Amino acid sequence: MTHLDIHALLASRRLLLVGGKGGVGKTTTSAALAVAAAETGRKVLLASTDPAHSLADAFDHEIGDHETMLAPNLTVLELDPDNEVDAYLSRVSAQMRRFAGPDQVRELERQLRLSRQSPGAQEAALLERLARLMEEGQERFDLIILDTAPTGHTLRLLSLPEVMAAWTDGLLKHNHRAAELGKVLTHLTPGRDLDSPLNTPTEHAFSGLDDRGRELANTLLTRQRLFQRTRRLLADAARTAFLFVLTPEKLPILETERAVQSLIDSDIPVAGLIINRVLPDQADGSFFQARHARQLRHLADIEARFRSLPQRRLPLLEDDIQGLDALLSFSHRF
Repeated sequence: MTHLDIHALLASRRLLLVGGKGGVGKTTTSAALAVAAAETGRKVLLASTDPAHSLADAFDHEIGDHETMLAPNLTVLELDPDNEVDAYLSRVSAQMRRFAGPDQVRELERQLRLSRQSPGAQEAALLERLARLMEEGQERFDLIILDTAPTGHTLRLLSLPEVMAAWTDGLLKHNHRAAELGKVLTHLTPGRDLDSPLNTPTEHAFSGLDDRGRELANTLLTRQRLFQRTRRLLADAARTAFLFVLTPEKLPILETERAVQSLIDSDIPVAGLIINRVLPDQADGSFFQARHARQLRHLADIEARFRSLPQRRLPLLEDDIQGLDALLSFSHRF
């Protein structure tokens, strides 16, 4: 088993994503990682997308949907999915009002109200917020730690340029300026590097558009560039690390194996595993001895399944880990 050097990751990366099955201690581990990095002098932003507000429970401190400094160099933020959807739809509404006629505004608002409850609405809003958070946060913080299940979020972030291109095609089919607009939006073709000067539309490309068409094209291109930069950041092993937290139990092992493979298939580097709540070797009593024997089998299984990934084991503690002092003490076990 290769040892996972957590301190090296905290010192060298700009973005750390921590994921794992519910109930394995992912949020507690994320909080302890943030505390450990802040203790070394790095300016850290710890953000969570968990609607249950687990970070507040871990720190035993009210946090909410705004940046809160809990200790020197440590800022914490809980993103509220409902608030993100409302803010996202407000931006869409304000923009679309400029394109819609007076008789269309009422129908537009009705469609937006319906879309708020549609499947994926929260996820779409959170993904865009996370993309902006990851980009803008690097200007103010040395390290961003995201307490979120990376598999679903990451794979969707990676596919957003392609999704945007498909959405644009559908838009063009219902737009009477499709011919001119389409010349500009060919730059949204999946795989193009929109930050490259060779793929940036020239002023001449916009010449056939009226002001509304030009604004729409610019909006789509700006968003597409953001998602492509985010995708490059997530795939950059020198700047980004993915850590999976699991416990030595069958279901977390199987779920983590699927998640790791999904990221590998998408060329996303996984830095390693944190195996949490490992029973001590001196467990007393027949019950704990039986649990310990089964756990040893699961630990051997983890080594076999994830032999290529560095690993770090953390012990099961006697008491709950809550509050800044307890998290700092826990972080010393890294």
